[in-house]
Amino acid sequence: MVDDQLPLTAHLEELRKRLIIAVCAWIIAFLGCYAFAEKLFQYIAEPVQAALPEGSSLVFINATEPFFTYLKIAAIAGVLVALPVILWQLWAFIAPGLYGHEKRFAIPFVLVSCLCFGIGTYFGFFYVFPTIFTFLIGYGTSVAGISAMLSMGSYLTLSTRLLFAFGLVFELPVVIFFLARMGVVDHLWLRKNRKYAILVAFIVGAVLTPPDVFSQTAIAVPFIILYEVGILAARFFGKKKTDQDEEEDEEGEGAKPPASSG
Repeated sequence: MVDDQLPLTAHLEELRKRLIIAVCAWIIAFLGCYAFAEKLFQYIAEPVQAALPEGSSLVFINATEPFFTYLKIAAIAGVLVALPVILWQLWAFIAPGLYGHEKRFAIPFVLVSCLCFGIGTYFGFFYVFPTIFTFLIGYGTSVAGISAMLSMGSYLTLSTRLLFAFGLVFELPVVIFFLARMGVVDHLWLRKNRKYAILVAFIVGAVLTPPDVFSQTAIAVPFIILYEVGILAARFFGKKKTDQDEEEDEEGEGAKPPASSG
């Protein structure tokens, strides 16, 4: 492992170096994505455009909204494009504090994290978005005299929040895998706390999605399924207990006071 006596300034300098590389990667990706910002927005707007009544379309409510909308989508796309570099810099910062056998997870960590995030956004965009926006717009326009008029900026804010929510939820098995490898959790602890995970799943769904049952469930169900995948990952790939750890567990159980007979 890295020398624990390294001065704080050395760690801060290393962190500064990694942040600069990550930011530079994002800026380069942002500039490249900005050239295609209009096409990117048209692509991401397809689910809501399909859900809008015939003859309706997205609008902008002030003169600067299109410019800042395209700027924002280029910035978000830049983060996604630069994500492998950003994750690699994160790993490079924490890797010196790990043992040699733990460092071999560097490339799998970056690849699997990007893959899981991509699968999450793909699932949300192609399978959840059409249903969510069809339901919400249909519900809003079901009252006579009310028509849909969604702005570009508000739609982009909602859609990107949902996409990042799905992407982050699909990272759950990766997080559990590394916590298990470090010995922070194990499959027995995860099974024991399954009921709390289910509660957290619906709380996350309620916080990150629009206030309708379908959207919340669309986040909660993958969360629960991926939690179960994480339990399997912890069982087969988690840190194995040593004989000393098992002895300490047995001593701890033996130290419990006997139940009262009276």
